[in-house]
Amino acid sequence: MFSALANVYKIPELRQKVIFTLVMFAVFRLGTHIPVPGVDPSAIEQLFATGNLFGLLDLFSGGAFSKFSIFAMSITPYINASIIMQLLTVVIPTLEQWSKEGQEGHKKTTKVTRYLTVALAFFQAIGMSIGLKQAILNPNPVSILIIAITLTGGTIFLMWIGEQITANGVGNGISLIIFAGIVAALPKNLGTIYSYLQAGTISYFNAFVFAVIALLMIVFVIYIQEGNRRIPISYAKRVVGKKTYGGSSSHIPLKVNHAGVIPIIFASSVLMFPVTVAQFIEVPWVTTLAGYFAWGTPLQTSIYALLIIFFTYFYTAVTVKISDMAENLKKYGGFIPGIRPGKPTEEYLDTVMTRITLAGAFFLAFIAVLPNLVAGATHIEGVYFGGTALLIVVGVALNTMKQIESMVVMRHYQGFMK
Repeated sequence: MFSALANVYKIPELRQKVIFTLVMFAVFRLGTHIPVPGVDPSAIEQLFATGNLFGLLDLFSGGAFSKFSIFAMSITPYINASIIMQLLTVVIPTLEQWSKEGQEGHKKTTKVTRYLTVALAFFQAIGMSIGLKQAILNPNPVSILIIAITLTGGTIFLMWIGEQITANGVGNGISLIIFAGIVAALPKNLGTIYSYLQAGTISYFNAFVFAVIALLMIVFVIYIQEGNRRIPISYAKRVVGKKTYGGSSSHIPLKVNHAGVIPIIFASSVLMFPVTVAQFIEVPWVTTLAGYFAWGTPLQTSIYALLIIFFTYFYTAVTVKISDMAENLKKYGGFIPGIRPGKPTEEYLDTVMTRITLAGAFFLAFIAVLPNLVAGATHIEGVYFGGTALLIVVGVALNTMKQIESMVVMRHYQGFMK
């Protein structure tokens, strides 16, 4: 491992990229400790102490939400804007045309995504300020507007940091910001476990079981994330003039978990809505209804898993265009051995994709309810492990390591990964 890191240090360009990324991380962590003006931090901490409703958002922000700092909303509005743009590409012809224009189309889509991020961030900041107005020292319209503008500015600055990391650093900047926020919570979680051991709340055996489960789940997530079904493809020989083209073999890798972490985000957003409303509307029947959807209840867990399975199929169907895949194969003379080109190929690919997506959907559902299972097995409460955080950390780490690996190998050094 140390020799691999030394190989990274030997390449000046890669060394500069790594240092730049680490500096951006430091700026991000510094911003999580800059408070929003006009807010009482102790009131925010008391609100978080009453439950884990906003625990996932706080995890993504690296603790900035519970401190109500300028980065309290993290990069969430940008992620939502990107997902919305991706879904709108299917239904709006102009966006679909941009997606086929290469680099120029990507620039146009990115520009619209930025504007949409500003709008979403501002409305989310307004809603957050109104919802948490009991923590505002002087809750008047001007103070709420100032807080909303500050939070929006923090999100836009994070978006800029992410784009700078993508352009001048290593890996995808937006993903790495979320990764840094999640990893930053690790020392706090370890401290929580240590305090439980010191107080005698849990035994050392419980802590050992927790560590074993964590290790096994990381291995399991890596295995599934890297898993794909390879569809063999053959290309017929074509004679153009005096040259012969084709006659080769290849494959189409269909990922088991093509949807990534998006279905979990969709499902959690839907289920958090009634609970969020109940926090601010003191109506008996609303509070009772929200109680059934409280995090960790049997009803909430069951609906959560079903929604994840549904959104996995929905998002995969929207983003994976089987018809285009079959058409491109036919256009370039490719075919699946034993399957006729055209409609039969499309039906075959659709059947295979449906089957492996089922495995991916059950995998995501299991990962999402994992924190409840771990807490029940080890009796360790207050330590968020699993679900969205685990998928993001593993996925971002793998993608970043692969990018570093390609940079190292291109310069004829021993690879970063063995």
